[in-house]
Amino acid sequence: MFDLQESASSLSPQRQNRSTSSPADQFTAVRQATLDLIEGLSNEDMCLQSMEDASPAKWHLAHTTWFFEELILKPFSRNYRCFNDHFNYLFNSYYEAIGDRHPRPLRGMLSRPSCDEIIDYRHHVDAAMRSLLDETDPGTNDNSGGEVLARTMLGCHHEMQHQELLLTDQLHAFSQHPLLPQWKPAPAPSPSQSGSAASSMRWVKHEGGIRSFGADATGGSKTVDHFAYDCEGPRHQRLMQPFSLSSRPVTNGEWLAFMAEDGYRNPELWLSDGWAKVKAAGWEAPLYWRQSGDRWLRYTPHGERELELNEYVSHISYFEADAFARWAGARLPDEFEWEAVAADQHVRGRFQESGIWLPGRAGSATDGEFEALFGSVWEWTRSPYAAYPRFKPLDGALAEYNGKFMCGQFVLRGGAFTSPAALIRPTYRNFFYPHQRWQATGLRLAKDE
Repeated sequence: MFDLQESASSLSPQRQNRSTSSPADQFTAVRQATLDLIEGLSNEDMCLQSMEDASPAKWHLAHTTWFFEELILKPFSRNYRCFNDHFNYLFNSYYEAIGDRHPRPLRGMLSRPSCDEIIDYRHHVDAAMRSLLDETDPGTNDNSGGEVLARTMLGCHHEMQHQELLLTDQLHAFSQHPLLPQWKPAPAPSPSQSGSAASSMRWVKHEGGIRSFGADATGGSKTVDHFAYDCEGPRHQRLMQPFSLSSRPVTNGEWLAFMAEDGYRNPELWLSDGWAKVKAAGWEAPLYWRQSGDRWLRYTPHGERELELNEYVSHISYFEADAFARWAGARLPDEFEWEAVAADQHVRGRFQESGIWLPGRAGSATDGEFEALFGSVWEWTRSPYAAYPRFKPLDGALAEYNGKFMCGQFVLRGGAFTSPAALIRPTYRNFFYPHQRWQATGLRLAKDE
């Protein structure tokens, strides 16, 4: 369906320099970013839970605090006083080894503790964490000190994941409101926003071969910038066949062409489970799209906006991405094809900190031969979320963080406008079930050579 121009790959190694600070300062910065994120939300807003997959904003505020209290302060801070013993039950997410917990579908029923009490809880834990970190030498070889720092960095990245979930969960909650409220002021339009043509989508060839993938060391970093989850490793080699990857993600305009050719009505394009979901849920367009006369509108954190044709499509499921790729005469990349291309690129793009909570537009940001490998929209891959060779989960309760979810989900790469920038790296593996689409998920095409 697309006339993609051919281009040989000429990637050069690049490295991103990030400033580092003390563990206590890094911890404080991450915690403050969460509070910055809820600016403009009322206490009533933060109690909303719109579906079982989502959680109220106040629950995210409390759960991320519980993580530091339960997994760091309780085992390692001798003088720590628990803020409220009941919070262990209320704000445990899925850690069976830690104990019983409040059912996830009922998190929106927790009118108490109040939002104010949860903020007090955060201040209590933050003060204790800073005290503990100030007493811990970053250069220590002491087992307990090293574990405190490693768990703190894990907790910081865990909180950044929840910053993204808080944004996407709150957007879904607001989308249920008949007035479609505006969360953040609309960004000023750029000169290229209207009337400009999208950059052409090109094929960039990759010769394949034996390549190394994954992170060298996982779960033990003492700084935010050099962290990787256990599921990102161990680093290993794979044989890749030659392939081509599209130069940019798919746009809204291209998605409209798919819809115009009955993409949501042609079962030949869909996986069996995907077609069943289309019929059961009545899907006719991406999430948050609405037709008004001959116009398409899209709901965003900045309110409802007219659909920008050159903007990268977002809020689509794996099933939809797979069907579009088949319609386009292509396929989704696997996660290793994506990483082979992204490994040598700068991690830069449109992230949560930009304050522009919209995908980028085709042609607006390039890094060599590719646009928006990082940021703007998560990119579905055809790779099931599974363990790498010789994968070993973390010890104790933390073993439940990633490994037990390696069934029935698909990997996404690259981050999105909803993601904190420090969370994203070339080896980062996000994962969701194939029917889910409330995240800022898009796609990039691939083909065999």
